[in-house]
Amino acid sequence: MTHAAYRRAIAVGLLLALGVLSACAPVPLKPEEQAALVWPDLPNPPRISFVRQFSRPDDLGIDKGFFARLGELVFGARDVRLIRPMAVLASNGVVYVADPGANGVHRFEPKAGRHELLVGDGGLALPSPVGLALGNAGEVYVTDSERAQVLVIRPGATSATALALPAMLQPTGIAFDKSTGNLYVADTGAHRVNVFKPDGTLAFAFGRRGDAVGEFNYPTLIWLDPAGRLYVTDSLNFRIQMFDRAGKYLSDFGQVGDGLGDNIRPKSVAADSHGHIYVVDALHSALQIFDVAGRYLLSVGSIGGDRGEFWLPAGIFIDENDMIYVADSYNQRVQIFRYIGGPT
Repeated sequence: MTHAAYRRAIAVGLLLALGVLSACAPVPLKPEEQAALVWPDLPNPPRISFVRQFSRPDDLGIDKGFFARLGELVFGARDVRLIRPMAVLASNGVVYVADPGANGVHRFEPKAGRHELLVGDGGLALPSPVGLALGNAGEVYVTDSERAQVLVIRPGATSATALALPAMLQPTGIAFDKSTGNLYVADTGAHRVNVFKPDGTLAFAFGRRGDAVGEFNYPTLIWLDPAGRLYVTDSLNFRIQMFDRAGKYLSDFGQVGDGLGDNIRPKSVAADSHGHIYVVDALHSALQIFDVAGRYLLSVGSIGGDRGEFWLPAGIFIDENDMIYVADSYNQRVQIFRYIGGPT
């Protein structure tokens, strides 16, 4: 057998193996084939519904190309999946997931059939990406708490570029103000929120360590709603504080405890189009929902690995259609829910 014929035989064998492996692979249940999962339980009217979950590109219909599968047969399979997702963001069908376990930010593009793990310029790893925010032009801002940097992923970019901002101790939560172009960044180590102008200069900062109104004890992830209310997860004061765009204190709610509506380890906060406030509590293993006055409404989830269960959840993102994305960190996945309860 000539060398060329030998190579053709190897290729045919690999193609046959791919076909056999594909035929033997289990077929996962599609979301529509599983029983509907809603909260609260009947006979109460449903408010939240489970939509889907994903851990790997193929969970979103992103298939491996022929040469990727061929390479796996030759060199061994490489498990591409979420490892320790901490924050999530979705825009125009593209999903970004900050993953310290993978030292980067995943970009899932189901329509284009692409998945990439984005790191810093020059291949520099992102050891602790923990916050994400969406800009006006589709750019995505990333905080890396270990590198003490804010980076930006511009549309079409294959890496994250560090912004030249004044030094911070431990940037974590981040929010973008679409009306002004300002960036709000929670500096956990300094117990304050910094507000940066579009040119990168510091516009102002507010907060200091303490437990009085307007003070923080290790603030983490933040959220800015379209009305300009800034929600801050004041983690070790076990509360959510709300401010206006100028950093003026508005109100707060929350207390430490293990009862419904209490906080043990609040990690992140977001609001939907109806003004409901969603708080992810890692040690409650739940998503708790409040009204704008801070009154407890509903809990979603409990500890576990099934649909609608959590294990140390972290970040949350709510899009303009009230689709709710939760980074279910130690279950190595993102779960997606939808608010279906109407305006009340």
